[in-house]
Order: sequence, then structure tokens, then C-alpha cells
Amino acid sequence: MGEPSHETTPTAAPAPQDSAAATGTAEGDNAEKVTGAAAMFANDRASQHLGITVDDHGPGWAQCSMTVTDIMANGHEITHGGYIFLFADTTFAMACNYPGSTTVASGGDIDFLRPTYVGDELVARGKEIVKQGRSGIYDIEVTRGDEIVATYRGRSRTLPPPKPAST
Repeated sequence: MGEPSHETTPTAAPAPQDSAAATGTAEGDNAEKVTGAAAMFANDRASQHLGITVDDHGPGWAQCSMTVTDIMANGHEITHGGYIFLFADTTFAMACNYPGSTTVASGGDIDFLRPTYVGDELVARGKEIVKQGRSGIYDIEVTRGDEIVATYRGRSRTLPPPKPAST
């Protein structure tokens, strides 16, 4: 899956950086949008609200964790599949968003293999399978302990860089 980076993404905003490094400009002026997984997660209120944490990530891979809460249970007293999908999709987003680019999902599929329950601690591990040009394919395994509870395949598309503003 890749070696753990030393740049983890907590649920809070990323560590402060100098303005030139954070903006990608030499002077720090004309601030560009900060990119990459850490920048994206810092603004991902949906994932943060569910208690998803990014344990570690790097270009082409990521690991996230989530504890199933009461609000996530459906009428069968198991985790609603939409929450498992969102959890896997967040991990996919962390794996496919490289610094310097903005990448979005073009599609995703999930297979639910085992039910999960309130209180279960889930871990999702994602890795890049292939990246060609602006398109990529990523596989995510969602586990509870040693059991694989779901598998997700995400398809990504990197957006073209924004056009420079005309003056």
C-alpha cells in the first residue's frame, strides 16, 4: 500500500505552514487554492461530522478509521450501507488527491460482505490500482478487526488546472 507518510491528516485543520508553501506561490501572494488530501479533509465537514479520522495517507494510498454510532444504524439494527459507502469514499478521496491537483470521483461501487453494528471500529485501507492521465482506479477494503466487511472500487478524474485570471 505504500510507506506511511510523516504527514498525517488529523480531523482538525492541518498544521500551519508558511504562506508560500501553503499557497504554492513563491511570494505567498495571489493565493492559490491549497490542494491535496490534507487540504481537502480540512474542509470535509461531512466526514468530520461522522467522526472519520485519516490515520495516514500518501500519494496513491490512505488509511482512515471510523466508529459506528447510533445514528448510523438502520431499521435492522445494522449499519446503514450509505455510511459504509461514505466511509470508503472518504478513504478513496484521501488516496486519489495528490498535492497540486484536484481530483473527484467519477463513480464508485461497493460490495457489502458482512453486517456491522453500533460500536464497531472500522478501518478502511485504500490503494491506487492504476492512474493513466487524468483517470484513476482505486480499491478500498473496509475491515472490522481481521474481517473484511466491504470492498469499494472508486474511479477518479483529475480536474484540469484552473485557467489563469485575465487582467
